[in-house]
Amino acid sequence: MINREWHLLSRPVGWPKPEDFALVEAPVPTPREGQVLVRNKYLSVDPYMRGRMSDAKSYIAPFELGKAMQGGAVGEVVESNAEGIAVGDHVLHFLGWREYAAVDARHAVKVDPAAAPLSAYLGVLGMTGLTAYAGLLRTASFKEGDAVFVSGAAGAVGSQVGQIAKLKGASRVIGSAGSDEKVKLLVDEYGFDAAFNYKNGPVAEQLREAAPDGIDVYFDNVGGDHLEAAIGSLNEGGRIAVCGMISVYNNTQPAPGPKNLARLIQTRGRIEGFLVGDHYDLQPQFVQEVGPWVASGALKYRETVVEGIENNLEAFLGVLRGNNVGKMVVKL
Repeated sequence: MINREWHLLSRPVGWPKPEDFALVEAPVPTPREGQVLVRNKYLSVDPYMRGRMSDAKSYIAPFELGKAMQGGAVGEVVESNAEGIAVGDHVLHFLGWREYAAVDARHAVKVDPAAAPLSAYLGVLGMTGLTAYAGLLRTASFKEGDAVFVSGAAGAVGSQVGQIAKLKGASRVIGSAGSDEKVKLLVDEYGFDAAFNYKNGPVAEQLREAAPDGIDVYFDNVGGDHLEAAIGSLNEGGRIAVCGMISVYNNTQPAPGPKNLARLIQTRGRIEGFLVGDHYDLQPQFVQEVGPWVASGALKYRETVVEGIENNLEAFLGVLRGNNVGKMVVKL
C-alpha cells in the first residue's frame, strides 16, 4: 500500500511556488503501541501554514524540509494499537497533508459522523470555530450592544465571528470581503448588517460609510489598510483582536504599520493578538453553545471542497488568494 504525502522541498520567498513542494509516495506507516492508523478523509488548509513554511522564529515550529507537512485532518481508524479507539472510529488529529497517518491516540479526538458532517470538525465545530469564539468573546471582550467589524468576513473564521456577534446581541456587524458575491453572501445569508468589497475603494472610507457611529470591536484577519481603518473608526474603549494578517504573509520586506496608532491613546483602545492554542479551555463551552446553533441552522457555514490529495497544494494557494468561501477543505 502506498501513502501519498506532501513534502516541503525549499522555503518559499514571497508567494509559494509549486517547485517548493513535492507529492511523494511513501509506505503506509505501521502504528506502534499507543497509536492508531488513520485513513484521512478530509484535510484542512489554513493561512497560518504559510508561516510554518518559513524558518523564522515563531509560535510554532517550522515545517521540516524533505518531510511530510502537517495540518488538521479527520479520518477513519483502520488499525488500532491503542485502548479506547477502535477500528471504524473517526478521529480528528493534526497529521494532514497525507493519505494515511499513524497518530498517537492521546493526540486523536473521536468525533461522531452522525452528529455533523466530518468536514465540519475541521471548520465550524473545530479549530476554526473555536478561533472565532475565543477571539471575539475573550480577547476582544465582546459585550451585548457592541458594533463589530470583521475583515476577511467571508472566510471560515470571519463568517463565524460575525454570526456569533449577531447571536450575542451586537448592535451592528460589518464585514469586508474581496468580491461583490461574497459581500452579498455576508448580508443575505450570514445576516451581517453591512458589508463592502475592499477592492472597490479605500477601506477607511467604506468602513466609515458602513459604520457611521464607529465600531467597538474589530476582529482582524487581514492587517494592513484594514487595521489602520479600524483604528480610525474605533470608539472610546474599543478593542481589536488580531487573529491574522493575511495581507502581509507573502511580503519579502516588512510591511509598514498603521500610521494612526496614536489614536489608541485618544480612544483608550486596546489591540491584542491571540492564538487559539491558548484557549482550549473554552472548548467544552464552545461546543455546548455553538453546537445547537449549527444544528438548528441559526449559525450557517459554507465550505469550499477540493477533491484529491494531488490538489492539496492548489487548495492551500487558493486560500492565500482568497478563492475560498468559508472553510477550505480537501476531500480524499
